[in-house]
Amino acid sequence: MGNFTTQPLRVVAADDSAVMRGILRTLFERQASYTRGELPPMELVGVSRDGVECLQEITRLAPDVLVLDLEMPRMNGLDVLDRLRHTKPRLPVIMCSSHTERGARATFDALARGAADYVMKPAGQRDLESALASLASQLLPRIAAFGSERRRASTGNGTSAARPEPSASGLQPGRDNIPATIEVLVIGVSTGGPTALEQLLPRLSPDLPVPALIVQHMPKLFTNVLAERLDRCCPLKVVEAYPGAPLQPGAVWLAPGDMHMEIALRPGTSESAATQVRLHSQEPLHHCRPAVDYLFRSAARIHGPGALAVVLTGMGSDGLDGARAVHDRGGVVLAQDEASSAVWGMPGRVAEAGIAAAVLPLDALAREINQRVNAGRVRKTETPPASSITTRRREMSHGLY
Repeated sequence: MGNFTTQPLRVVAADDSAVMRGILRTLFERQASYTRGELPPMELVGVSRDGVECLQEITRLAPDVLVLDLEMPRMNGLDVLDRLRHTKPRLPVIMCSSHTERGARATFDALARGAADYVMKPAGQRDLESALASLASQLLPRIAAFGSERRRASTGNGTSAARPEPSASGLQPGRDNIPATIEVLVIGVSTGGPTALEQLLPRLSPDLPVPALIVQHMPKLFTNVLAERLDRCCPLKVVEAYPGAPLQPGAVWLAPGDMHMEIALRPGTSESAATQVRLHSQEPLHHCRPAVDYLFRSAARIHGPGALAVVLTGMGSDGLDGARAVHDRGGVVLAQDEASSAVWGMPGRVAEAGIAAAVLPLDALAREINQRVNAGRVRKTETPPASSITTRRREMSHGLY
């Protein structure tokens, strides 16, 4: 993270579970004892048992980050978020979610109401040490990222990395003068991803001429709920991927939690036009499963210059190696800009590596994607009737796509 202020990041947590409050206290006590490390110093300055106490503690303690439970007495986490939207709209809030479908749905509601991100509550760990390790790997880096960014913004010390500017046409000069026809769209995203995807996908053409595949860092249960939400908010059919799913234009496939997703040739074929989904459970990459690099590398291997890779908001560097593979094979790489990213980690690494053809905010990214996937194709003069879109969605639901 680099160049930390000597003042610890101030954290307030709210959870109705005495066990969870004890785990959080122990976690931050241990973090405070580390004198060296990649993370900045941080301090748990307040712990609340419900939403009412939480709002009082925020006013009294002025934290840099809030860690918030969803289910609490007197006032739940969603109601706290609604209050904070008006009183402390810039306070980063990290939700603590349970490993249930109900927890997943409530978490997405929280993200829609302004939460910055979420972590999973320790579940199924054999002992306290395992629970602490699980929570530390998820929570502390997020506090560091969001808290440090808030400090920089409040002091006016934010910096932006140099980034390439797209030409007026949206296509970069050089090798893009005669671009290859795009055959597949692959998207990698992490922290801030659900909100970014809910903004990006509805802006894509409802008659998308290529298949799209998305890796969002997310656990089981959550990816199915996310696919349902995305499917409702855009004209494209969005489905959680399954093994052997045939990749057809206009279909959007989301990698399931805890499974890597790749593009593979259908058995008995050698043409890149005949592809399908491949899922596997190899070791996590960059501590992630699914990992963006697996998807991007497969797109580069099978589609070469016909691959369009898009790196959206996210923490860490997953996607960088895969994006470089796409770039090296003649494909196109796009990245989300810093201003519109929740965390400019993944797209920032791609931009700094000099392999992005353009670094753009979400609305401009959608226009760029539409332009590139339609380049070299005969474009329809009319939007297809709703009946044809409905038919395609019905076919996907029945496994015909």
